[in-house]
Amino acid sequence: MESIESYLERKHEEIRLLNDCLSHPVHLACPRSVEEVIRSKFQVTAALRAEHELRQWKATETAWSHAASPRSGPFTFSYDYQRADLKVSGPSFYQCGHTDQAIYMASGMAAISALLLASARVIGKADILVMPGCYGETIELIERFVPHLRLITLQVPLGDALARAGSRRILLLDSCVPAGAFEAALRVDASGLDLLVFDTTCFAGGSGRIRRMLGWARRCGIPVVMVRSHTKLDSLGAEYGRLGSAVFVSPDEGASPSFCERLAQEASDAVRLLGGAALPAHFPPYVGSAVYWRLTRQRIAAILRNGRCISRYFASELAQLSAELHFTHGLYVTLRGRRPLDEASARQAAEDMSRDLSGERFPIRHAGSFGFDFAATEWFHNATTGEYSVRVAVPDLPTELWGDLTAAIARWWARRQRDSEG
Repeated sequence: MESIESYLERKHEEIRLLNDCLSHPVHLACPRSVEEVIRSKFQVTAALRAEHELRQWKATETAWSHAASPRSGPFTFSYDYQRADLKVSGPSFYQCGHTDQAIYMASGMAAISALLLASARVIGKADILVMPGCYGETIELIERFVPHLRLITLQVPLGDALARAGSRRILLLDSCVPAGAFEAALRVDASGLDLLVFDTTCFAGGSGRIRRMLGWARRCGIPVVMVRSHTKLDSLGAEYGRLGSAVFVSPDEGASPSFCERLAQEASDAVRLLGGAALPAHFPPYVGSAVYWRLTRQRIAAILRNGRCISRYFASELAQLSAELHFTHGLYVTLRGRRPLDEASARQAAEDMSRDLSGERFPIRHAGSFGFDFAATEWFHNATTGEYSVRVAVPDLPTELWGDLTAAIARWWARRQRDSEG
């Protein structure tokens, strides 16, 4: 259990890490409330972005000035026109051992889009296997714009679903699937796969689940591409800028490294032709230090503890109104209505909940992301079942305050459902 005093001291250290990246750090007293934490963190982040633009004024889209030396904290960049050949030197966003190559894009969806389009020239026609509960926009992308991949939704238990087959096969494993589906993959032999595409967005860069999945792929001899949105968990909850990546990992044995090299080259070409390269200004300048990793681990540990708390509470108090309480990442839960929700009604409920509870001075916002220092509500669509629900993203908050907010959310949702029936 974390006290409010310990929490505020930890948050002061996070804000100080951001503040120290400024050329002229400002004096910041230790915050006295959660609201001060949120405001200070976003204000310092805005100052960092503004300072980057002022300092890097020569580093334009057309790279006209040879005197430009674009950088952001520990990251340095080289590129020509429109960043089509962007090269990034700096720390990894992962703590999972050896990786072969990283390509940075403008977002997580830009990363997976470039990769799947590039697979047409390296793999050709193939089956792409997805677990139930996979991220809805990824499914939509495959169905609408990637015709060389035949979408197959797996069922748990998997049995021999990942065994060798007549067609080429890609497994898309998403970090937002239910915990049971994720664990099921790790229990089967997958040596029949040609590629694992692993969306790590909902796992911290040092997550043990990433290491477990890479170890499993290595034992099966499968090349891996990890795709990620860095807007979520990699910026200490400050949402520094839109940034995504694809990281290519060759197996120790099995497919030759040249497979990953060719796939990385085709993905780079896709980024260039689609105009999806990353912006140097979106690389958080405070990433990579020992202090950064320690604070990140503490943040994620607090969020996961709070996630287990809300899952237990909702299972007890809202059992019939809970949609999914056990996502493998532990970062959010979803609530269903007594009557089926559509996108509009789920969106309205998320907005109303945040408005009403923030009016009671709880740190909760209507926001379409997660990993913040405040709870975030948004509509949620299960691409496998087609059902809509309301997502409650778990924040990094002190234990007692989060317990109070969890109970308030449960009361609000139960009352909303009673009123809808009346």
